[in-house]
Amino acid sequence: MYVKIENTRLDFFRLNQDAIRADLYQGIIDTLELGENSASNVGKRMVLPPSFLGGPRDMRRRYLNAMALVQRYGKPDLFLTMTCNPNWPEIKSELAHGELPQNRPDLVSRIFNSKLIALRKEIMKKKIFGEVAAIIHVVEFQKRGLPHAHFLIILKTNDKIRNPESFDKYVSAEIPPPENAHLRAAVIKHMMHGPCGDDFPDCACMKTKDRKRYCKSGYPKNFQEYTKSGKDCYPLYRRRYTRETILVWKANMDNRSVIPYNPYLLAMFDCHMNVEVCTTIKAVKYLYKYVYKGHDRISFNVTGGETTTFVDEIERYQAGRWVSPPEAAWRIFGFHLFDTYPPVQPLPVHTPNSQLIRFVNTESLEEIVADEQRAKTMLTQFFRANAENQE
Repeated sequence: MYVKIENTRLDFFRLNQDAIRADLYQGIIDTLELGENSASNVGKRMVLPPSFLGGPRDMRRRYLNAMALVQRYGKPDLFLTMTCNPNWPEIKSELAHGELPQNRPDLVSRIFNSKLIALRKEIMKKKIFGEVAAIIHVVEFQKRGLPHAHFLIILKTNDKIRNPESFDKYVSAEIPPPENAHLRAAVIKHMMHGPCGDDFPDCACMKTKDRKRYCKSGYPKNFQEYTKSGKDCYPLYRRRYTRETILVWKANMDNRSVIPYNPYLLAMFDCHMNVEVCTTIKAVKYLYKYVYKGHDRISFNVTGGETTTFVDEIERYQAGRWVSPPEAAWRIFGFHLFDTYPPVQPLPVHTPNSQLIRFVNTESLEEIVADEQRAKTMLTQFFRANAENQE
């Protein structure tokens, strides 16, 4: 049903290209000077505008807005990933006898949305990490179906995480002691990686390079007596050699296989809750591009047919588009896919006579160029206000 909804929205853009086609103002002037007088022969043929939620132009716009926050408030301090737990009591209590969570994508989406709201309240209002200067979060849906959310958090100056000794205040990478039974159970259920490595070469995380098998995530890690900064964006967390092991999937695992987590949030939400400290500036663009990478897609190949230079942005978006049941339910309910605080208002910057304008193909180019109202933009009016008003 959601695919029908999305196709209807895309059909609107496809069937109304005449109303939304656009070209740079300077481009229209240049075309007019060359003798072209029909707007139907100018501009992009099949445009998917940024007003379409989740499209490539929309994702790029959101990425640039997020980078504006980095320019204003500095690099992110924490990178948090939260994944839905289908065994949450709120989900299981609503299932009919013999019913499985994957049969109720509507229920999974509703509960995960409520958990996201609760998590954001912990971060923003209860300030568990300190005063937040800026935050973005993006909800994604993997091919396996479960929704997850990425948070990038920028803290205010007084609450910045400045040295490896303070990392342990926010993030742990060790198995809790037996007396902390609730947190210990959550770590064993959600935050143990693998088992993988030489003893489990068929694990999904194992890759081959130079005829050798290795874990793409680098597990099991090395023991580490103290937390210190690593060479890349992630620090080397404290993983002490305590001789303690736990049995997970018929394998004895120790601190080397623990995924970094925040003890308070993990105990509260009882789901996969990966928290990482961002230590260097190198990974900033990668992190933001990662969270705004867009939808999952299927890879396939069709041969034959004629090639064409016609660019159809709508077809490109639809080709290989993957929609899982939880995503369909999420979109039908109208839950938010993105959130940014504080909000960003882009100022369209352009050179003289190079602003973006809109036109329909029934207009003559003389009418378009002669219409001074169309040439007005936020930037030109900003200059005009400064010229007329000394304040």
